[in-house]
Amino acid sequence: MTGRPASPHNLTGAEEPVVFVVDDDASMRDALSNLFRSVGLRVEVFGSAHEFLQSTLPNVASCLILDIRLPRLSGLDFQAELAKAGIHIPIIFMTGHGDIPMTVRAMKAGAVDFLTKPFRDQDMLDAVTKAIERDRVSRNEAKALSGLHARFATLTPREREVMALVTTGLMNKQIAAEIGIAEITVKIHRGHIMRKMAAKSLPDLVRMAEMLGIKPASGGPQT
Repeated sequence: MTGRPASPHNLTGAEEPVVFVVDDDASMRDALSNLFRSVGLRVEVFGSAHEFLQSTLPNVASCLILDIRLPRLSGLDFQAELAKAGIHIPIIFMTGHGDIPMTVRAMKAGAVDFLTKPFRDQDMLDAVTKAIERDRVSRNEAKALSGLHARFATLTPREREVMALVTTGLMNKQIAAEIGIAEITVKIHRGHIMRKMAAKSLPDLVRMAEMLGIKPASGGPQT
C-alpha cells in the first residue's frame, strides 16, 4: 500500500461502521488494520473465510475486504457462498494476481471494487467509503420496508383491498362500485388506511404500495 491517506467522508453516525478484512497474509492484515484505524474506522481481521464465518457480525453498516487467493476457499467462491447464505455485505477484492475474467466475475457478482496489489491507501479508503455507504443505504431501505410491512399487517382485509384500488387512481365512487360497498364506507376505510400506514398524502401511499408490491386482487366483492 502506498500514498498518504485522507480520512473517508460521511462515515460518522450513531452506529459505528466496521471494516472486515479476510487475508491469509498477516502483514497485509496488520497494514490494513493500521490504515483503517488511522482514520478512525473500526476494523476486524481474519486469516480465512472459515474464521470470518465463525464470527458474529454486528448489525451495523459494514464492508468486507477480501483477498482473491485464500486457503481452501477462494475469495470468488467465498463471495458466492455468502450470497447463498443471504449475507449481503459489500465486498472489495484485492489481489496480486488479478486478471480481466476474474475482475469481471467479481464485479458481476456485486463486488464494489477490485484492487490490485500494491494499491494506494487512498484508493482503498475511497472504496471502503463507497462500500459502507452502499451498505448503509441498503440497510435503511430494508428497515423502511420492514416498517411498511408491519404497518400493512395492521390493516383489515377490506382495508387492504381498498388500499390496492385507491393506489391505482380510482375515485371513491368507482371503488364503491368495484367492491360493492357504500361510497361513505370507502371514505372511512381510506381514512383508516392513511392513519395506519402513516401516509401523509395519496402519492405517499402510492409509493408505499409500490414498495410493498401491492396490486388489486381479482375476485368478487367481500363482505
